[in-house]
Amino acid sequence: MLTSSRVLLAFAAPMGAAGVILAAMATHLAGGAILSTAALFLLLHACAVLGLAALMPHVDRARPALTAAAVLLIAGTLLFSGDLALRQLAGVKLLWGTAPFGGGAMIVGWLCASIPTFFGLPRQ
Repeated sequence: MLTSSRVLLAFAAPMGAAGVILAAMATHLAGGAILSTAALFLLLHACAVLGLAALMPHVDRARPALTAAAVLLIAGTLLFSGDLALRQLAGVKLLWGTAPFGGGAMIVGWLCASIPTFFGLPRQ
């Protein structure tokens, strides 16, 4: 297994676990809609990062683009979901614009994930 795939798995697993935890908390706390949104983004992007980790060994020239996509998805999700969770659970705002900045990073990450289509993936 590639080191890059291992690192991505090391990030995706806790993201998924945090998503499940926030989803469970959202069902028991008032105002759980915000936590549900944070959980949804964590769970969806954990799966996306897992997919990128699985794809890494199959690309060469496009590997830097996939790495950038994964970093943007991870960082953006943590900023976005972290900001929402802290606002709901602790009444603390990370920084001004953290959630929108995280959302923008996720959008760019998804676009970076499309770059390998321009290089062509190897046929199996």
